[in-house]
Amino acid sequence: MTDQDRRARTVAWFTEVRDRLCAAFEALEDRAAGPGATERTPGRFVRTPWRRAAAPGEATAAPSADLGGGEMAILRGRVFEKVGVNLSVVHGRFDPAFRDQIPGAAASDGAFWAAGVSVVAHMCSPHVPATHMNTRHLATDHGWFGGGADLTPTFADPDAVAAFKGALKAACGAHDPAAYDRYAAWCDRYFYLPHRAEPRGAGGIFFDELTTANWEADFAFVRAVGQAFLEVFPAIVAARMDRPWTAAERAELLAKRGRYVEFNLLYDRGTVFGLKTGGNPEAVLMSLPPMVTWP
Repeated sequence: MTDQDRRARTVAWFTEVRDRLCAAFEALEDRAAGPGATERTPGRFVRTPWRRAAAPGEATAAPSADLGGGEMAILRGRVFEKVGVNLSVVHGRFDPAFRDQIPGAAASDGAFWAAGVSVVAHMCSPHVPATHMNTRHLATDHGWFGGGADLTPTFADPDAVAAFKGALKAACGAHDPAAYDRYAAWCDRYFYLPHRAEPRGAGGIFFDELTTANWEADFAFVRAVGQAFLEVFPAIVAARMDRPWTAAERAELLAKRGRYVEFNLLYDRGTVFGLKTGGNPEAVLMSLPPMVTWP
C-alpha cells in the first residue's frame, strides 16, 4: 500500500466521522425538550469550505498553488450553544523557524501533509459537559497519528466521566492493554493550566507521534477512538440535556469556559499549528465558546 493509499483511507475515515457526528448532534437538537427548547428551532450545521493560504515565510511553487484546505461545520442550537466539527487536508512547507518543532520536518526540507477531524462542543446546559475530540495524521519524512478526547464538566459528574473514560479505555485496550493508562496520564499532563495549577477538565486521553511497524494497527486504533467518541458522547448529552438549570448554574458554566479559553490560546498545540501553517483563523479558533465570563 502506497502513502497515497494510506492518506486516502485516512481522509475517508475522518470525513465519515465528521458526517456521523453532525448527524448525531442534529438528531439531539431535534429531540430537545429542556429549558427554552420549545421556544427555539433545532440547530443545523452550516458548512463553510476554506482553502489554505501560504503561511508567512513559506516557499510555494506559485502564489496560486493548491495547498489544500478544509470545511468548517458550525451549529448553534438549543442543546449545543456552539459546536464545531472541522475537517482539514493540507500540505506545503513549514516556515524554517517552525520546522524544529515538528518531527521529521527538517529532514523533509519542511515539506508536510496533514489531515484531521476536530470537534469542540460548548453546551447550553451547565449539566452537560463540554467536550473536545480530534484525530489527525501528519507526514513529513515519515507519518504518524495523533489525537485524543477529553471531557469538561461544569460540575462534578462522576457518571459521565466514568462512561466517557470507560469508552476510551475499551478503545485503547483493543489496541494495547497498557495504552489507556499511558494516554490518560498524557492527557492529564497536557490539558493542564500551569498558571492556575489546575486541570482544564476531567481528563480523557491524549496521544501523539503514533507510528509503529504496523500501520493498519495504528489506523485501527485511531478509528476505535473516533468510534468510541461517536457512541459515548451523544449518550452523555441525551441523558442530561433536558434537566432544568438555574441562573447561578449557568453563571458557573460561563466562568468554567474561561479556563477553556485560557488553555486554547496559551498552550494548545493544535491552535499554534493551525495559525503557523496558514490555516483558516475562524476554523482554528472555532474551539472558543460564544459566551464566557471572568471574575
